[in-house]
Amino acid sequence: MLALAFWVNLTTFIKFMKLYRLERRQLLPISLETAWAFFSDPQNLQQITPLWLDFKITHTISGKMYPGMIIRYQLKTLFQIPTTWITEITHVDEPHFFVDEMRLGPYRFWHHQHRFIEQTGGIEMQDTVHYALKFGWLGQILHNMLIRTKLMEIFDYRHAALDTIFKNRC
Repeated sequence: MLALAFWVNLTTFIKFMKLYRLERRQLLPISLETAWAFFSDPQNLQQITPLWLDFKITHTISGKMYPGMIIRYQLKTLFQIPTTWITEITHVDEPHFFVDEMRLGPYRFWHHQHRFIEQTGGIEMQDTVHYALKFGWLGQILHNMLIRTKLMEIFDYRHAALDTIFKNRC
């Protein structure tokens, strides 16, 4: 009986959870090896994150990225509320692909795929983020009013920062 109640609750949760998708692509004038070295090192996140998020890494293991790696951040979300975000690296295909998934943080669900594809004159970096919000219908309203725009601002900032960092490099 307990298993049935759990299944019903899980099915209801999935049915009403609105899943959003954000996709970005950027051409960078760098080699695949340079891209991997930069993006697979969590210490580089701070320089491509907007200052208003007050982003700080509070725990990670240095060295090569691997599935199961845990990274803990402190940042300020909407309304400048301090929040802990814990990420697990769940998939790694060096130097082409990795996935980070939020284990604890401001979203109900966060799955971020990072792909690096060689192109003439550099690489194409592809970000695909699937995410869901907390707070049910209120979260959906906040998404439409504010959260979608803030996420776009974060990824726009990241795009500009990467252009600056890698300008004229290959």
